[in-house]
Amino acid sequence: MKQFILFFFAALLLAACSPHYNMFQTTPARLGTKTPTSKAFNELPPPEKKIIAAVYKFRDQTGQYKPSAAGTSWSTAVTQGATSILLRSLEESGWFVPIEREGLSNLLNERKIIRSSQAAYLEDNQQSEAKLPPLLFGDIVLEGGIISYDANVVTGGAGLQYFGSGGNGQYREDRVTVYLRAVSTTNGKILKTVYTTKTVLSQMIDFGVFRYVAFKRLLEAEVGTTYNEPMELAVTQAIEKAVHTMVVEGMLEQLWSPAQGTAEDHPAVQDYLVEKELNAQQNDWGELDENRRGKLKLGLGAGGSLFYSDILEEGVGPFGRFTAGYMMPKGLGLNLNFEAGGLTATGLEMNYMQLGADVQYYLRPKSIWSPYFKFGGGYALSNVNLGFPYENTDLSSHQSAYFMAGAGVDVALSNRFSLFLDIGWQLYANDKFDGLKRGRYNDYHFNGALGVSFYLFSH
Repeated sequence: MKQFILFFFAALLLAACSPHYNMFQTTPARLGTKTPTSKAFNELPPPEKKIIAAVYKFRDQTGQYKPSAAGTSWSTAVTQGATSILLRSLEESGWFVPIEREGLSNLLNERKIIRSSQAAYLEDNQQSEAKLPPLLFGDIVLEGGIISYDANVVTGGAGLQYFGSGGNGQYREDRVTVYLRAVSTTNGKILKTVYTTKTVLSQMIDFGVFRYVAFKRLLEAEVGTTYNEPMELAVTQAIEKAVHTMVVEGMLEQLWSPAQGTAEDHPAVQDYLVEKELNAQQNDWGELDENRRGKLKLGLGAGGSLFYSDILEEGVGPFGRFTAGYMMPKGLGLNLNFEAGGLTATGLEMNYMQLGADVQYYLRPKSIWSPYFKFGGGYALSNVNLGFPYENTDLSSHQSAYFMAGAGVDVALSNRFSLFLDIGWQLYANDKFDGLKRGRYNDYHFNGALGVSFYLFSH
């Protein structure tokens, strides 16, 4: 009971560490959020001459609807007002003079009303003086749109429950992609096409308790928080990045020029070239596209085993493991394992050691973190000491072949070191590994291990 009360108050303290939002208090309107991408516009050099840009329609071309766990949602996944976001980004960049084209019919109607009013109420000499100036025409037309929205690109989570008490966390990543192209109004030539992507993060963490604390006394409590990155801000950042890229690429290809010096002289362009070179080496998740784990692997791990045998109660014991393996470029690995440890249960004390081999497959070998699966087998020896009530049991057989399967996750700290956490299941070929032969099923155990791997000879 004391442990349960401590766990409950610990959950409340963890919840108190997070920001608190009062749902019964409204907040006043404020200025729109300044995105990190928009701040990069301040680092651009001033233009020699601003480009007059016409934007007719910057559409949502994804055809996607908002994901919903409750069923079909008829709300679109991304904003339908991307044209307004693009026009503001062009203005904020300081390189473009955006002109109205999305509402061109409204603008032309208003000019007709002005001319009609002037013709009806002004004298002839006054009409010539009040004549409307011509509309600006664009140097370029900007086309494109939001062309992709991919939901659940990466999902994951973790949780732990013990006797009705515990917590879990989940996360999900979506991705939105924007294309932008500049078209010359003089000859229709596509001057430049750029595209950018932005991930959209969703996270959820909760803690809960559901447990009988006494006869007819049920305690239930839960606390949690959820964060969903606003889709509108994600689209805004992707569009702003596209505009920034268009400006820099245009300078590099001499489509337009800075007010002073050449494009390569400015820090903003130099930073962009470094980013572009780095981007060419990255994979779909924004990580360096390289094998982070070398050819030769040496690993040390330790953990515990939950042994299920012919003893009435299962036993738990510690073990240590040494691994030597060879990693192939595509994520496949071959390992040799030596393991030694002990297993304990009521009336049973056993030490064992085993030598085995397994095939290991990394799902994301070029990523910082990668789930993996492994399958293998080997041979195990045990030294069994049986106490009451098994003193007179025949102990003639303490060796057995075994089959194992497991899964885990590996986190690369560098190109040389990584941490791993795995769980496994091991089935013995006979039922006398614990010194007893009872029932229909062979002995087996579950295990969990935490360790470190060291890699040599990069791919």
